Amino acid sequence: MNRLDGGENAYIALGANLGQPLETLRWAVAEVAGLGELRGVSRLYRTAPVGGPPGQPDYLNAALWLKTDLQPAQLLAALHEIEAHAGRERRERWEARILDLDLVVYGNRVEAGPALVLPHPRAWERAFVLAPLADLHPALKHPQTGETVAQALARADQSGLQPAAAQWSGPLSI
Repeated sequence: MNRLDGGENAYIALGANLGQPLETLRWAVAEVAGLGELRGVSRLYRTAPVGGPPGQPDYLNAALWLKTDLQPAQLLAALHEIEAHAGRERRERWEARILDLDLVVYGNRVEAGPALVLPHPRAWERAFVLAPLADLHPALKHPQTGETVAQALARADQSGLQPAAAQWSGPLSI
């Protein structure tokens, strides 16, 4: 594997709305932690589905801050393997899912390939991604625009977003 010397900061969004989402997300945190050094875990949020087929249950969302030696494509492939191990099947865009792991930011890397786009193209528009990221690093800047997570969250529609009452492993920040 091609690894980076010293590692890079990666921010990963987590979501689930099928099966037992809380248990799945706890399991996913442990799995992702095996890909590097887990530096932070956000609070847990309950959010209304955005897009996709109607009638979906609410999502549980969170974010992780990972220091990793994996290259971005390797990290994304590992995240997809974790999703598959949890039982995720990709059939329809924005459908309900047992687990969703999105690589949102990887250092200051900007990529626009068919398999990987960095930063995540819709992250700075979605409160369900921004609120957990703000728990970890509100001053994190979009590598292209320079807008911070806190600035983007302030302008985002937060109407379907609420902190979840369930016990969770976060927030943890080092």
